[in-house]
Amino acid sequence: MDRRSFLTKASVGGVAAGAVALAAPAIAQESPTVTWRVASGFPKSLDTIYGAAETTAKYVSEATDGKFTLQVFPAGELVPGLEAAEAAATGSVEMAHTAAYYDWGKDPTNALGTTVPFGLNYRQMNAWLYYGGGIDMLNEFYNTRNLQYIPAGNTGVQMGGWYRKEINSVADMQGLKMRIGGFGGKIIEKLGVVPQQIAGGDIYPSLEKGTIDAAEFVGPYDDEKLGFYKVAPYYYYPGWWEGGPTLSNMVNLAKWNELTPTYQSILKTASEAANSNMMANYDWKNVTALKSLVANGAQLRPFPADVMAAAYEAAISTYAEISATNAPFKKIYDSQQAYKRDAYLWAQIAEYNYDVFMMTQQQAGKL
Repeated sequence: MDRRSFLTKASVGGVAAGAVALAAPAIAQESPTVTWRVASGFPKSLDTIYGAAETTAKYVSEATDGKFTLQVFPAGELVPGLEAAEAAATGSVEMAHTAAYYDWGKDPTNALGTTVPFGLNYRQMNAWLYYGGGIDMLNEFYNTRNLQYIPAGNTGVQMGGWYRKEINSVADMQGLKMRIGGFGGKIIEKLGVVPQQIAGGDIYPSLEKGTIDAAEFVGPYDDEKLGFYKVAPYYYYPGWWEGGPTLSNMVNLAKWNELTPTYQSILKTASEAANSNMMANYDWKNVTALKSLVANGAQLRPFPADVMAAAYEAAISTYAEISATNAPFKKIYDSQQAYKRDAYLWAQIAEYNYDVFMMTQQQAGKL
């Protein structure tokens, strides 16, 4: 065979072979089929919070042509909501979508992956997580629990809850029986409040009967569904224990390590989309819900200044106590606190002044 003939045939064969290889995208040929069960820490009725797991699942499926599937189960269907992260850690499910602070009682460090009283707000939390090394720092801790932490949702600053009577000073907090979960209960207890752990479905009858005097939940959109305003009309703000609570996808560490780098990247990207989507969803829905609540008798009240100050001092002293004996908590908390100090220097310049001006225009009827 002469050289010209050989090159011609090789070229034709090469093109044909290339055509066959290109008939199916390389990623489709190499991608494994993966199906995971996801235990949500929330019921379907909380559609905005629960929906973040569904948003993650939708984007993961679309990005992998259905090869990577996340099957989301509401709280209680596979495991109780508060046990979702532990189920992922033990391998009962591959992933949980939950609030990491549900496990704060096992170790307060868990709370720093969601929020602590007077913690970072939504934008600050995202900045610290994505650009301040927060995700890596948290995973140093969560990996010891056999979990991989991925941010996947946020409610923004929550409301301070529903009260049967007005709160005019710290003295009015003494002996108050309040449904409040997690770390917030530990702090508010120092103000004389008696924290109560009550499931969402039992809050209304407890308020109605006077078994409890107050209850916090989330914010206008979720609170309106539960009808608290009918039995506890005073609606306080802000929820200083929930300044920017981040929800997360908590993945079993072994299962995370089994994923291809491509699938890991897709899951992180889909989770980041869900993180942004949830906040936008709440910002849209809370507006209408708050108007409706006020129209139906809810009376908005700011917490008195002495209540806020006392709660802040109680929180700071508590963090100092924990930091003295808990190195992982101290490392992460100190990092968040350092960024918070700098973040508020910037926030008070442009954003704050712009918002205040626009609010004065609204109050003057010019907006």
